[in-house]
Amino acid sequence: MRYIIVGAGAVGGAIGGRLHEAGHDVVLVARGAHYEALRTDGLRLTTSTGTLALPVPVVDSPQAVTLRRGDVLVLAVKAQHTEAALREWAARPVTGERHGATAGETIPLVCAQNGVENERLALRRFGRVYGMCVVLPAAHLSAGTVVARCAPYTGALVLGRYPAGIDATARGIAADLESAHMLAPLAPEVMRWKYAKLLANLAQTVEALCGSAAEGAAAQVTEWARTEGTAVLKAAGLDRASPAEMAELRNGKVEGPAQPDGQQALGSSWQSLARKAGSIEADHINGEIVLLGRMYGVPTPVNETLTRLANTAALEGREPGELDADRLRELVAAAR
Repeated sequence: MRYIIVGAGAVGGAIGGRLHEAGHDVVLVARGAHYEALRTDGLRLTTSTGTLALPVPVVDSPQAVTLRRGDVLVLAVKAQHTEAALREWAARPVTGERHGATAGETIPLVCAQNGVENERLALRRFGRVYGMCVVLPAAHLSAGTVVARCAPYTGALVLGRYPAGIDATARGIAADLESAHMLAPLAPEVMRWKYAKLLANLAQTVEALCGSAAEGAAAQVTEWARTEGTAVLKAAGLDRASPAEMAELRNGKVEGPAQPDGQQALGSSWQSLARKAGSIEADHINGEIVLLGRMYGVPTPVNETLTRLANTAALEGREPGELDADRLRELVAAAR
């Protein structure tokens, strides 16, 4: 299998870099300064054992790569960019298949992303969709570089077919990932894991806004957000992996810092603000809880407030951690 990694940021770069290092055929898809750096100097991937200089092939558009039978598309863009990426790739022709065959008809697509909407969007355009619950602390703050220092595995990637099941393709992908310093358990109900990760990720918006989600006022806001999230998932009848299952997946397997030397690099939402990306995943993280709350009659004022504040921070180019945690708690408490 050849892996086309659509979105070579923290997660995509780490997965693609590790697969390339292990001898697998990989093409990274990147844009702008990141693409130029990868094309000129290759990927600089820092792991628990040092920094690797990896000459991974890179392209800057779907038109720059010829898809062929045996390819796997790995979607690793932020959730707010999923629809655009699916439009770009689904209609691409595939060589080695029947005349006129497209990627959407013949190429498997893996959603290596946060949130739970990506797979549903993908299934509209791709016949074979796979969910991936990504536990891979990594950082991408500068062009051409990715830091993923966890050990003994670089990440834990729970994989299964969407909406449910395990097939030969999933087994092949998992085997390749396991050969590349990744833990890749197969799960016939992969969305259970993604809903558990969704609850955990509610803290990312708090962290992006005030620089922490684990102490003092920030921890209080995180607890409120997760309490809402738990109530919403219960009302919706959505199963999720238990905290014990999530802990077992990670503890002793994916351990260690993900920070570059001399820099603080927190979660992906924090990194979006740090890179001045102009958008943030809050609509598909906290906003997912808001959506489900509205559908099932559960009030979600905490997550509504966090979504609004995060989107404003991204649009206005604010620095991560700029909002005082006590002030954040005041704003959220006023909305409850």
